[in-house]
Amino acid sequence: MEIKQQLRLSQQLVMTPQLQQAIKLLQLSRLELVDEVRKELDNNPVLSDEDVSGGPAAERETDRARLADQDFERELRTEEGKATDKATREVDWEKFLENRSQQSPLPGSGGGMDELPPIEQSLTRPRSLQEHLLWQLQMSNFTEEERRFAGLVIGNLDERGYLDLEGIDRPDGTRTPDLTIDDLADEAGLDREDAPYVLALIQRFDPIGVASRDLRECLLIQAEAAGYSAGDSTYEVINQHLGDLERRNYQAIARSLKLSLEEVYEIATEIQSFESRPGRNFSDYDERSIGITPDVYVIKDGNEFKVVDNDRGIQRLHINEELTKRLLADPQAKEFVSEKLKNAQWLIRAIEQRRKTILRVSDCIVEKQREFFEKGVAYLKPMILRDVADAVGMHESTISRVTTNKYMHTPQGLFELKYFFNSSIRRVADEDIASESVKQAIKKMIDEEDKKNPLSDQTLVERLSAEQGIKIARRTVAKYREMLNILASSKRKKHF
Repeated sequence: MEIKQQLRLSQQLVMTPQLQQAIKLLQLSRLELVDEVRKELDNNPVLSDEDVSGGPAAERETDRARLADQDFERELRTEEGKATDKATREVDWEKFLENRSQQSPLPGSGGGMDELPPIEQSLTRPRSLQEHLLWQLQMSNFTEEERRFAGLVIGNLDERGYLDLEGIDRPDGTRTPDLTIDDLADEAGLDREDAPYVLALIQRFDPIGVASRDLRECLLIQAEAAGYSAGDSTYEVINQHLGDLERRNYQAIARSLKLSLEEVYEIATEIQSFESRPGRNFSDYDERSIGITPDVYVIKDGNEFKVVDNDRGIQRLHINEELTKRLLADPQAKEFVSEKLKNAQWLIRAIEQRRKTILRVSDCIVEKQREFFEKGVAYLKPMILRDVADAVGMHESTISRVTTNKYMHTPQGLFELKYFFNSSIRRVADEDIASESVKQAIKKMIDEEDKKNPLSDQTLVERLSAEQGIKIARRTVAKYREMLNILASSKRKKHF
């Protein structure tokens, strides 16, 4: 071993904190961007926000917060070669703020309806399944032990409304033991012999069949509530032939119960009216308050399509000049304020660059998919990330980040930007077609089929080739059909 000096020349890619922040902001969704801006506002005292009213006054705002006159991408590439932190601390921030204060002030936000809270805050949240059952439990005349047992049962329901007593996996790889009704009774201090009776009462709460342990028990409870009992044909079909019923093997049911096919079909139709998922109409979240706000709008102006960004709801950022001047008056705080001002500028520019990049990519998508915006999904063209990356001069990974969780409002509806990227399917004597268009063609054929004689996957392959010149394998048709949540032809067939 020896100690010696060596001179080595090497190249390496160094991602500055500012570049990491720009990449992070680029891949955030709209809601995530709002949260990130709020965090920066809390952590950076020199940043200030201003609510966007979305009215005509806001549209005429001069965006002082954006420093668009400098090429942001060039600054990212040359950030390492710029002035050091020492040079940054020597910037005359007083003069900088004085120049900003001479600019015309932003107009005030509009009043009236713009000051009202959003509609989401005015909606009442619907009850969850557990809340609905607990309300019924309070209205019952159960004893204290029975109430505790019922609370444990309600607390162990899954999203379908079934009683789930299976164990769960621990972080260390072990698994908790499965529970039983007797275990719940012991925990609640209830006699084990009374537990099945209390459970039966809970299962007849609204919705009927809740807290069932499997599908058969759920359907039997609903059959009993409808007036059927053991020995009735409907009850016996559920109790003994649920598997044949799922496979639509009506002949086996008819032979076993000595019924005609017409009677079996009537029984199957009635059983289908029962609810297989008692918790279907209940949810832990309110779907009405879950909305998608588009990042860009595509508007047709004459014969041209224009892309307009949606800034509504995103906080405009600017530097808090008054606070900054007070902090700069303190020599001990000057270094701190300089660093925060630098970070504020980078954040404002990163947000502006994000907006520009989304607009550039959206413009390219509109240009390449013009027929889609005019005529619909059937005219969607094959397109991959590389096509857009080459057109806008960016890397494919950047295009992937831009199109993730970003939405475009078009004359054809609301779509995620990734929706427009499809693999190509070869056509005979014609240009290739997008895979999404093939899916819609398959869906249309199945919707128009004869329900008593549904189209098989092979028949779909032959019709796609004969009618539209689309060469596709049967397994590909089956894959697309499953992606569309469409059953196989044997399960779509109506026997009567």
